[in-house]
Amino acid sequence: MATITAADVNKLRTATGAGMMDCKKALVEAEGNFDLAIENLRKKGQKVAANRSDRESTEGAAIAIVNADKTVGVAITLNCETDFVGMNESFVTMATELAALALNFDTKEAFLAAEYKGITVAEKLIEQTGVIGEKLEIRTFEKLEGAFVGSYIHSGNKIATLVALSAAPAGAEEAARNVAMQAAAMNPIALDAAGVDASVIEKEVEIAKEQLRAEGKPEAMLENISKGKIQRFYKDNTLVNQDYIKDSSVNVAAYVKSVDANLVVTGFKRAALG
Repeated sequence: MATITAADVNKLRTATGAGMMDCKKALVEAEGNFDLAIENLRKKGQKVAANRSDRESTEGAAIAIVNADKTVGVAITLNCETDFVGMNESFVTMATELAALALNFDTKEAFLAAEYKGITVAEKLIEQTGVIGEKLEIRTFEKLEGAFVGSYIHSGNKIATLVALSAAPAGAEEAARNVAMQAAAMNPIALDAAGVDASVIEKEVEIAKEQLRAEGKPEAMLENISKGKIQRFYKDNTLVNQDYIKDSSVNVAAYVKSVDANLVVTGFKRAALG
């Protein structure tokens, strides 16, 4: 029987993130063969992942990261099953490392196929499923580019948002962060009215008309009154038209223009657990 030292166990733990006892057991089973021990741990992860494939993974960490030039940002969620795991420091560290890696890719599929600590991201998630004992997955992958991109992560890593501005004047960083905070808090469905799907508006118009009919309003008045209700819908549900959360006397578009008269919000992305 091979002699398993504490240094061997620690080396395997560093490589895989598995617990001390799991690492020791894997090394004993592999008779000290380090590569075989890693393979055994990954096989364990595959088994656990298969057994937990139907579990709900609604907890975890939402992370947003922007590149050094402030022109590209990515927001991801690394999902798990319990809040206990999602709040663990090592779990949040892994989520942050994965988000930094995700900056280099345009799609979730390319990101999952990328190398992370000697294996692909997808393989790492399976491996860590075996280590942690919970289903892990990248549920959300959002990327945003712009002249200036800012980010915000809500307390507890439950929501992460990105906002792109049309330029980078003085105050752009604070403005982008404030608007990203707005997107986190108010969960807009689109940037502006043009971004709302026509089917959504059709449904809202029909709901508005039914409400007006129930109130006894004449049919001839329904079209004009429902238009007003749709404008209210845009005000409540599109980012630039929402009341600014730090000063409800202006909307988000006006707040941004108070930073620079030519500044506009050009895009946003939101990644949330659940």
